[in-house]
Amino acid sequence: MSQQQYQVYKNNSVTTASPGELTLMLYNGCLKFIKQAKRGMEDGKYELKNTSIQKAQRIIQELMVTLDQSSEIAKEMMPLYDYINRQLVDANIKNDQAILDEVAVLVTDFRDTWKEVIKLNRQQQYGQGANF
Repeated sequence: MSQQQYQVYKNNSVTTASPGELTLMLYNGCLKFIKQAKRGMEDGKYELKNTSIQKAQRIIQELMVTLDQSSEIAKEMMPLYDYINRQLVDANIKNDQAILDEVAVLVTDFRDTWKEVIKLNRQQQYGQGANF
């Protein structure tokens, strides 16, 4: 697959995704940028680290903005998103991989929980045979 074909595929996957799938993509993107930031720290590539952490922060901020404030779960999620965002700032300032590791665990937990929600919704919509 050429780079151009991949870009078309990637754009189509975003434009045809459900809101739940888009949220899953955001979590996965955040994890990707956290890994890139960690690699940047390890390799002494501080511009890569800084840019990657800023991208991860923008994703967390987007998740905060789009969180349905009327739901009960939002009251529990918002402080965690805020904590993740502040930890990303600290990791960037201190060049601290341990903070990135901690944040990655939290984002992974959110992502895995979200995957289960999508899976359960699909099973309810399409019957028990639907898998993610």
